[in-house]
Amino acid sequence: MNLPHRNISQDEPRSQSRPVIRQLDEGAINRIAAGEVVERPASAVKELVENAIDAGARRVEIDYADGGKTLIRVSDDGCGMTGDDLPLALSRHATSKIDGSDLLDIHTFGFRGEALPSLGAVGRLKITSRVEGGEGVTLSVSGGHMDPVKPAALTRGTVVELSDLFYATPARLKFLRTDRAEAQAISDVIKRLAMAEPYVGFTLRDVSGGGEGRVVFRVDPENGDMFDALHGRLAKVLGKEFAENALAIDAEREGLTLTGYAALPTYSRGSAVSQFLFVNGRPVRDKLLVGALRGAYFDFLSRDRHPAACLFLECDPHLVDVNVHPAKSEVRFRDPGIARGLIVSALRHALAGAGHRASTTVAHATLGAMRPEVTDPRVYQMDRPSMGGYAAPYRPSSEATAQSYAWQAPEHPVRNETPGFAEMSVPSARMERVAQQPETEALPLGAARAQVHENYIIAQTERGIVIVDQHAAHERLVYEKLKHQMAEHGVRSQALLIPEVVDLSANDAQMLLDLAEDLARLGLVIEPFGGGAIAVRETPAVLGRVDAKAMINDILDELADLGDSFTIQARIEAVLSRVACHGSIRSGRRMHAEEMNALLREMEATPHSGQCNHGRPTYVELKLSDIERLFGRT
Repeated sequence: MNLPHRNISQDEPRSQSRPVIRQLDEGAINRIAAGEVVERPASAVKELVENAIDAGARRVEIDYADGGKTLIRVSDDGCGMTGDDLPLALSRHATSKIDGSDLLDIHTFGFRGEALPSLGAVGRLKITSRVEGGEGVTLSVSGGHMDPVKPAALTRGTVVELSDLFYATPARLKFLRTDRAEAQAISDVIKRLAMAEPYVGFTLRDVSGGGEGRVVFRVDPENGDMFDALHGRLAKVLGKEFAENALAIDAEREGLTLTGYAALPTYSRGSAVSQFLFVNGRPVRDKLLVGALRGAYFDFLSRDRHPAACLFLECDPHLVDVNVHPAKSEVRFRDPGIARGLIVSALRHALAGAGHRASTTVAHATLGAMRPEVTDPRVYQMDRPSMGGYAAPYRPSSEATAQSYAWQAPEHPVRNETPGFAEMSVPSARMERVAQQPETEALPLGAARAQVHENYIIAQTERGIVIVDQHAAHERLVYEKLKHQMAEHGVRSQALLIPEVVDLSANDAQMLLDLAEDLARLGLVIEPFGGGAIAVRETPAVLGRVDAKAMINDILDELADLGDSFTIQARIEAVLSRVACHGSIRSGRRMHAEEMNALLREMEATPHSGQCNHGRPTYVELKLSDIERLFGRT
């Protein structure tokens, strides 16, 4: 095999084969640094916009062409730089952010002093700036070669223009993605910084092909206090639906403060694209924080769904190290357990405070599914009276006749007692008179009016109707009751008159027996019964009569799905969720009006009842205005 280096004979002096240590020139050093700091056009945009924010800018404009490959221009109204500052700003490790005495006391985005010299080493960089009361100056650097400072016309602030990125290192161009993909990455960077700085306005334009270009993204500076400003900014960046379905977070623990907004579990996503985390105002992608966010929603989402949140963790700079990676996207906490515990406890407290609330997107999706397909946009219809006009002819004359009816399937066929008529069975339903309770309609989930398909409860509220999935709702109620019992004194159990023997494989039986002590805390008492069989002696009392074999098999399925990556507590709660399913009202069970109303009242009093144990909604609320619009009344 041919070696890439020359062969050294045994007779040749050893000293001649020793590699020579050389001092790299400044250009090579900057090109190497650029490989870490500037991975793609979005990285360059991030560094330049962060510099603008550190300079006190209140408005930042970003223009790019061809996905940032041929042009990136960032203009700001910050403090600016003088003619003496410009050459120093393009020198390696020169910065105004820190003095070097304490590398942990960092209060700005940038501090390493690598971005500008790195950009000047791999592209054509031009900086034009002016301080208040001074003269405008400009400086150009191309491939590491710096031109002299020249006077320039500029009102205020700084304009940084980067052309032909990676022209000095053309091999890097081959690793870039399409213009569209790179433009999307730039947009994502700007949106994250816009969330971090709600009091700063941002304008992002695509100027490919010349001209004024196309505005891709724009937000103006927000007003008000921090929460109002952040809420308004999130509504513009993430959309109105996120803002409507997000809960305010404000918590503190041992020097760490957590603020921001986290969405309801029913506003979940199929991926983690709607998770935005910031540490001391800096956008980060930290596995610890992502894991804590996931853990906070563990009880409410299935494993294929992801929560949406925008969270800001603030602490003393000495408690976190941001100087882990040149891109500054990773951090290290002095005590990671405190940070994780704060996130989990704060989010769970906020979710508990939301009570039975479900996201508005559930109703929107329902209305979207119900709307008929219209092929002809022209609709001809007669004028219709209002809802009050419809109701007037049928309004009862006294309170005594104000009755409502709940439809239920009959227990026995209805027989016609009229002589000469054959017996008739009414298989569809019978009407049960239920005294109307106007005060019940004023409650959040209203008054039960009907049960359809033996699974869905229809309730009337003051503003519309509510459709409840009785099985999903009761499953969450049983789960929360089991969790409450377990936290206080363990789940109460009831002994079976005759223990139920379940035959399993040897591995499955051993897996359950290893967790026998934990299962006993859940009210499920098992013991070996020889071979691969186990005997179920006690079951949770709150479940009533259950199929022990089916419950054991469900528990095994849950343990197999979780694997070994979850903590013991998480595994116990996951098993508890499966157990709760066996004690809930099953689909197909007919309920009386009193039972339906009792279920609604319990949902209103139980935290997290707006979604089942898997994150699906337990009810859908439709406003009367939405229903009228569905039928073309508006």
